[in-house]
Amino acid sequence: MSLDPKSAWVALVHHPVYDKHRKVVATALTNLDLHDIARSTRTYGLAGFLIVHPVAAQRELARRIADHWMAEGAQQNDFRRMAIAQVSVVADLDEARAHVTRAAGKAPLTVVTSARPAPEAIGYRAFRERGHDGPHLVLFGTGWGITDEAVAACDLRLAPLQGNSDYNHLSVRSACAIILDRLYGDREN
Repeated sequence: MSLDPKSAWVALVHHPVYDKHRKVVATALTNLDLHDIARSTRTYGLAGFLIVHPVAAQRELARRIADHWMAEGAQQNDFRRMAIAQVSVVADLDEARAHVTRAAGKAPLTVVTSARPAPEAIGYRAFRERGHDGPHLVLFGTGWGITDEAVAACDLRLAPLQGNSDYNHLSVRSACAIILDRLYGDREN
């Protein structure tokens, strides 16, 4: 069994996440995250990309950015339109799971990423080899990571990315690209 990218969604979670003082916050949407993660999900053939934000004004901003690239922006850059076409905007994690369930006809396996190590975390090779025959939703947190309670509600936790130093604070868009490559990239090259 393997992981089918056509059954995978990515969710960029802006709440519930921690700030650097471990206070639960909602982080601001960034244009770069929306564009770059949409491009990564399209490059690896995933089913979709969800922006998760509880603030209506931030959800509207995400929709305005996406709408621009679906309409007049497409004339300037059709490749961007193809990536942005996969973006959906939802208010919370329950709505994200419901979105995938509606689209796939089955509830997703929810897989969380984190820069924080945990004994129960599964490695990328182990997850690929284990496979999953249904939809799965891979969560990426903003700020200083998804809250412990939200992590505990997930089915699996992936091991953190680790370079060759004690510094471990990649941008979420960089971490997403690396993780998608590890899960769905060409393993022959």
